[in-house]
Amino acid sequence: MSDQSARPIGLFDSGIGGMTVLREVRRLLPGENLLYLADQARCPYGSRSPDELRAIAAACAAWLIARGAKLVVVACNTASAAALADLRRRFPAIPFVGMVPPVKPAASRTRSGVVGVLATPATLAGDLLHDVISRWAEGVHVIEQACPGLVEQIEEGALDSPETMALLRGYVTPLLDAGADTIVLGCTHYPLLVPQLRAIAGDDTLILDAAPAVAQRVAQIVQERGLMRNVNTLSGAITCATTGDPERFANLIHRLDLPCDRVEQAVIHH
Repeated sequence: MSDQSARPIGLFDSGIGGMTVLREVRRLLPGENLLYLADQARCPYGSRSPDELRAIAAACAAWLIARGAKLVVVACNTASAAALADLRRRFPAIPFVGMVPPVKPAASRTRSGVVGVLATPATLAGDLLHDVISRWAEGVHVIEQACPGLVEQIEEGALDSPETMALLRGYVTPLLDAGADTIVLGCTHYPLLVPQLRAIAGDDTLILDAAPAVAQRVAQIVQERGLMRNVNTLSGAITCATTGDPERFANLIHRLDLPCDRVEQAVIHH
């Protein structure tokens, strides 16, 4: 493509979760073409080893770059924690933006001095979260809560099911009992459960999602590097691809009211 700026912004995640980031990027940059990859064949990522995650992330990034992505958003906390530095080494010509749990704003905004972090086991095991906590949360009690099973429930579209609510209650109640007044969403799937979280945690609990800050960083890079799409039309195209079942993915996108123009099959070897 002659006009580099017309190339898409690429995003990937293990499933539907990263579309909470895509939604924010779309809001800030409505004229950009977006290409989203859901690696549902290997979802969830949360229990995989760092080596496995690096290989998967490299394969996903390579697929997006082969399709012309001018910037890649690792729209997954688990993959960001394990693979972001490796991706920047492997693909030095492409800017990468990863997910960082919003511990810094949580630490500055908590009134009780207790912050809860909901995340996958792999995110909690990685260095990224601990670096952010040690750097920005001095004097704040940060409670890390692994949430096995939640990603799978969200991938099923079972947001309001008794099973999902029971899991969520089991993960959130100990944080509230410990005095947490701020909850950090350390997985891009979890913003899809904000109404359910609210029902458990109440309106006084601050719930923080990193997606808006990530979208702002994407917009900043696109502007700084002269990659902004020159558009007269109102909106760019949003193409979504999955390594799983495209029809099932399209139905889930529709049910969750997420932005997408078309869904296609992706084949990725790693």
